[in-house]
Amino acid sequence: MNVLFEEDGHFRAGSVMTDSVSSLQVELPSGKRSKVKAANVLLRFASPDPAALLAAAEVQATDLDATFLWDVCGDDEFPFEELAREYHGAAPTAEQAAAILLCLHAAPVYFHRKGKGRFRKAPPDILKAALAGLEKKRLQQEQVDGWVAELLAGRTPPDIAACSAQILYKPDRNRLETKAVEAAAASAGLSVVGLMAKAGAFASSHEYHLGRFLFEYFPRGTDFPTHEVPPAGDLPDAGVRAFSIDDATTTEIDDAFSVQPKAGGGWRIGIHIAAPSLGIQPGTPLGDIARSRLSTVYFPGRKITMLPDEAVDTYTLQAGRSCPALSLYLDVETDLRVTAKESRIEQVAVAANLRHHEIEPLFNEDTITGGDLPEFEWRDELLLLWRLAEVLEAGRGKPSANAGQMDFNFYVDWAQTTEDGEGRIDIQRRARGSPLDKLVAELMIVANNTWGSDLRDAGIPALYRAQGAGKVRMTTVAAPHEGLGVDCYAWSTSPLRRYVDLVNQWQMISLLRGEEPVFPPKSEALLSALRDFELAYAAYADFQRGMERYWCLRWLRQQAREGNTVWPAIVLRESLVRLEHVPLVLRSPSLPARDPRSRVEVEIDQLNLLDNDARARWVGDLAALAGAAQVSEEELAEEIAEAELPPETPAADAPVPELPVAAPESGEAD
Repeated sequence: MNVLFEEDGHFRAGSVMTDSVSSLQVELPSGKRSKVKAANVLLRFASPDPAALLAAAEVQATDLDATFLWDVCGDDEFPFEELAREYHGAAPTAEQAAAILLCLHAAPVYFHRKGKGRFRKAPPDILKAALAGLEKKRLQQEQVDGWVAELLAGRTPPDIAACSAQILYKPDRNRLETKAVEAAAASAGLSVVGLMAKAGAFASSHEYHLGRFLFEYFPRGTDFPTHEVPPAGDLPDAGVRAFSIDDATTTEIDDAFSVQPKAGGGWRIGIHIAAPSLGIQPGTPLGDIARSRLSTVYFPGRKITMLPDEAVDTYTLQAGRSCPALSLYLDVETDLRVTAKESRIEQVAVAANLRHHEIEPLFNEDTITGGDLPEFEWRDELLLLWRLAEVLEAGRGKPSANAGQMDFNFYVDWAQTTEDGEGRIDIQRRARGSPLDKLVAELMIVANNTWGSDLRDAGIPALYRAQGAGKVRMTTVAAPHEGLGVDCYAWSTSPLRRYVDLVNQWQMISLLRGEEPVFPPKSEALLSALRDFELAYAAYADFQRGMERYWCLRWLRQQAREGNTVWPAIVLRESLVRLEHVPLVLRSPSLPARDPRSRVEVEIDQLNLLDNDARARWVGDLAALAGAAQVSEEELAEEIAEAELPPETPAADAPVPELPVAAPESGEAD
């Protein structure tokens, strides 16, 4: 005797070895013996052989029409053998009965299971809905298959192009478009990003990386609605000629300086800060825009400003016009002691916008200390401010910049197109702590410390930058900034590009005018702005570092095409190096054991712009540079801790950040 039974959701047939009331011992065609519950036995038969039964039944089942069986069977529950008897008009053979069973089991839309070997036809309305669902799935699969074919042919279908950003950056795997892209990528043996790049879903690797940031932080785009910019109102004239000092690409000119000799000796030094807060108020359209964006976003070749161009143009300290400003005046004696301070709201005539690339060849450490400082306009004012900065720095006991370290400036020529897409990159090194850097940084520290102290002493809340135990944080409570050596530090000198500075300027102007502060004590709006600013500012900085890393890789590709493939590098730790010519940290699995700070020579390989990563292959060792400053253990640890590398594929190391490379646009200290 043989039996057909169900086990683990599968139908099996075998020969009965022993048979009891509750169970059977069955030998399968493979020779394996299995204990089968009697309740799981669906059919007992003498022939054919168990091995042949299911094979024959499967062949016969393909000829059966589930729709016809549904039409002819009754509405009541029935066993499969009964339907087999009615279908064949006589007692069915084992193969015929098993074929009916397989057909019913394979058509759950038509027949609902009610027990072992028992079924009931689906009600007409349920069957109709189920068939409609199946047809919908069939049509959807046809659509997916068509999209897959297009993608594999190197084309992006319009429907997928319309949602390509979501597929790339935040895929919804319930969408057909996402399923099509992932299926095509698997078929092509590519990542989703690699497939989309090949299919032309985005124009370049730069667009891909920028698109990720915009998708998350600027989902509605970066364009501004048109707004009228409120004027600052009537202000007294300062009666000074001010000048600013900035990088060549700076358009948001927040700070300028003036020097006036005093009768009887000494000088009156003016620190003049652009004052958009005089026209832009919280709760107004422009105030809401600033609150939403919180900061200007900087990255090589471009920026996304916090305020619309018309607002920036109205309040930037542009040469050749009088500009609204919040000014801090320092009374400085001939021995460079600061004896008095005064804050004023006024109109300041800006006479010049000095640019680093024009002034630094004339005004630098060598020309100042070598006694060969050439004649040029503003020379005497710059020299005085630099000498004052030296005194201010010594008074704080902390350097405003780490002299000897390098900053890197990224310049993108968008008019040129390379094999990697639009833009040719030029990365220029600039020594940190130059005389221009120092004088700007020190005067900004004075302003931020003074105005923070004024607000603290008046009991007016402000947003402070504090540092303790090596950690920098934002706070609404005036606290020391140990890194700068000041008792409190409130960012107030960049109101065109940082919302925190705009908030503090609103508060300071309220103080000077004797008005109620815009943000009163315990203001929830102030706390909310602090939290949101910290998150946004950190995210913007991460994006800037990522894009600087991207352009470093583009620079290496440019250099490779010109025949430059081997580069000097500094060992940071095992398998990790930092290139000397550009601020790029790379993994180097081939690097032999070398002490940190050792110089080596590496070759770049596995460079992938979409992954924003490359590998450095060790070529050889290099001698230490003569007279090079030794990097301390603390500085080395800080460099490693601040870097950020893309995760390794397939296994990822602990993230190691890339060095922060871009100085603040205004040159002010943290």
